[in-house]
Amino acid sequence: MKKIVIASDSFKGSASSAEVARSAKEGILRVFPECEVVCLPVADGGEGLTEALMRQLKGKRRECLVHDPLMNAVTAGYIVSEDGKTAVIETAAASGLALIPEQKRNPMAATTLGTGELIKDAILRGCRDILLGIGGSATNDAGTGMLQALGFRFKDKKGDVPGHGGEILNRIASIDESAVLPQLKNCRFTVICDVNNPLFGTNGAAYVYAPQKGASDEEVRLLDEGLRNFARITESSKGINISNIPGAGAAGGMGAACLAFLQARLKPGIDTVLEIIGFDKQIAGADLIITGEGKLDRQTVMGKTASGILSAARKQNIPVIALGGYVENREELINAGFLATFPILPYPVTLEQAMQKDFTLHNITLTTEQIMRIIRKSI
Repeated sequence: MKKIVIASDSFKGSASSAEVARSAKEGILRVFPECEVVCLPVADGGEGLTEALMRQLKGKRRECLVHDPLMNAVTAGYIVSEDGKTAVIETAAASGLALIPEQKRNPMAATTLGTGELIKDAILRGCRDILLGIGGSATNDAGTGMLQALGFRFKDKKGDVPGHGGEILNRIASIDESAVLPQLKNCRFTVICDVNNPLFGTNGAAYVYAPQKGASDEEVRLLDEGLRNFARITESSKGINISNIPGAGAAGGMGAACLAFLQARLKPGIDTVLEIIGFDKQIAGADLIITGEGKLDRQTVMGKTASGILSAARKQNIPVIALGGYVENREELINAGFLATFPILPYPVTLEQAMQKDFTLHNITLTTEQIMRIIRKSI
């Protein structure tokens, strides 16, 4: 093996994309010490986006104190390109599901305010091109928290600002833009996401994603009604119908807010990232690509990171092996074009142990080494 590319998503909640790549590289070099191993951190719009684009943009990391989804103070970061004009921001950094313990998750209260605070910080530092990844949020507030941080005011029928979170959506009666950050009009927003859900309805943000963010059945219904109200008020205020735009339901409706209030372009996650990092050029001449994510299943081939890697690899006839903490629907994955899929767990373990970083990385190294041994024997 002369050249192997490792381009994996993060194993969410356990190991970053770069950490996964380093561990897989170790396994490769144990068997093929002379092999050129190219590590390319990638992401589809959620956790790991800044890491994936840091090198390409020659970026510097900035950090600031913001609010997490439940209004606690948290330090979050983003990257600024070498020329200071572009900021890459992850919603997951300030408004992510991973920031909230499972027992405290509550999309009725969770807000995207912290993401807006990151955006505001970047704008005040001089950035005018904002690349925003909106995967992995803990929220279902239709991006109202983000917009509040940028100066938009949501008012009820009495003219009072009604607070934060998904619970305010049904009470919004008007939108006041008199205090909006003036620099916003000169900014260009590109929003990266990996879902095409509409804002509301059975395939919308609340019904599809709110349960995993902690919503009960009744809360899902209320959140969906709130998203419908938000769409009505937005159309009345902005003259834009955001109801059925693909991707409007991303990040609990943040996609809709970005489209209507920030004039954002919504772009597919992994394809955009691969384009920015020049993936096609970097994989040229590779004998094999190794990709992966925490869980491989039928959703993997529906626009997730591994699917984008596979699509790019097939154009150059490069075989792709996928690693996962857990693997389902293996036949569908093979039919989609993966050469093989491998779970990294060596034996049954608790979820808590499976999520431990050192355990995950050790098993990635061992699994990769075993794959390389099979390949060496067959050459």
